[in-house]
Amino acid sequence: MIPQDYTAWHQCITIACGIKLNATFITTRILDLENKNDANTQIFIHLYGDQHYLNILSWFYQAKQMVKG
Repeated sequence: MIPQDYTAWHQCITIACGIKLNATFITTRILDLENKNDANTQIFIHLYGDQHYLNILSWFYQAKQMVKG
């Protein structure tokens, strides 16, 4: 299932995948995703489309704000 909103995405990442969304992980993912020349980012966009790519990027930014408190 592809998450359609932040809450579903957060649950998918933290519970289903068991990934801790700490500042380092979030910052690294944002940097990776913002690099559209990165092969993995290109593959992600090809597989999931521009809209989902933009959703994921925005959800990482939202998570970053949540971690800041």
